[in-house]
Amino acid sequence: MDQCVTVERELDKVLHKFGGYGQHCERSLEELIDYAGGLRREILQAAEQDGELSGTLSLVLTQCCKRIKDTVQKLASDHKDIHSSVSRVGKAIDKNFDADISSVGIDGCWQADSQRILSEVMVEHFFRQGMLDVAEELCQEASLSIEASQKEPFVELNRILEALKIRVLRPALEWAVSNREMLMAQNSSLEFKLHRLYFISLLMGGSVNQREALQYAKNFQPFALNHQKDIQVLMGSLVYLRQGIENSPYVHLLDANQWADICDIFTRDACALLGLSVESPLSVSFSAGCVALPALINIKAVIEQRQCTGVWNQKDELPIEVDLGKKCWYHSIFACPILRQQTTDNNPPMKLVCGHIISRDALNKMFNGSKLKCPYCPMEQSPGDAKQIFF
Repeated sequence: MDQCVTVERELDKVLHKFGGYGQHCERSLEELIDYAGGLRREILQAAEQDGELSGTLSLVLTQCCKRIKDTVQKLASDHKDIHSSVSRVGKAIDKNFDADISSVGIDGCWQADSQRILSEVMVEHFFRQGMLDVAEELCQEASLSIEASQKEPFVELNRILEALKIRVLRPALEWAVSNREMLMAQNSSLEFKLHRLYFISLLMGGSVNQREALQYAKNFQPFALNHQKDIQVLMGSLVYLRQGIENSPYVHLLDANQWADICDIFTRDACALLGLSVESPLSVSFSAGCVALPALINIKAVIEQRQCTGVWNQKDELPIEVDLGKKCWYHSIFACPILRQQTTDNNPPMKLVCGHIISRDALNKMFNGSKLKCPYCPMEQSPGDAKQIFF
């Protein structure tokens, strides 16, 4: 993480320099244009009167040319400084990141089936991002057959999201109304919040929209039980239509952040209806890989240095635990308190008669004949009475 901060710091310097250079360049060129324009008008006036340039104007014209040349040279010199700052970003990347990450790869992990799965995940990611042409091109190159029924939901979701980003609610409202029963089943507040936003947009129009707002308030009826207080607030704001909601105690209704919130709520609920995760599996995997990669490179170097390469030869586990943060917690895990190993499908957790839980490998190693003594309490029991549990 420190490496990322270092590179980000260099990048911020470049962006700051580039922003300052752009403003300085624009200001300098505008001054030159104004100066040259004024000089041109003076020359035209002198030409109309005398027909020839005076010595003073000739000197001023020479000074103007010199000023233009000096300004252009100064801007070019400043531009070169930006190039040097950009090169420092590249050097910071080379210094802080290992360009060769092949050492942590596992031989044979990308077989034909794995490559096909990766291509399918990438196609789904492009569909999620609305990059339909890229997804279809990848399907052709990877010889994947994607049915139209798989693509259509993503097309519709991206169309609605693009409309929400420009504050157009109608497509999202139509989708929410058509899926009302399923949204209600998962206790979603999406449709109510969409109606609420539309009602607020009417309030922003002032007293002209009062009749339309009152008529539209009928849409809140199905949500009166769960959103009574919110509806009361919306109705109370009608009193202040003449003076403007922005000048009333209900100014919080105009908070612009609610548009970003409605996009997040729509994405979450729509993905839930489609049986999809809110975040793209590819982006989640990529982010987890970025967090884990430095630790894996370090442990690989230690293994090679100590000449114990046989430690890491399992395809389904890592030699060390990598903390990916709570964002990447998707299911419960269990570590056997006896062997201190995380349980797997081949070594599942087993519940003893006494209620204590150990792994199957620990169970097999501990029983003696037909009897097993719990390592945590003195209860003796038969190993066959242990039951596999699922988290």
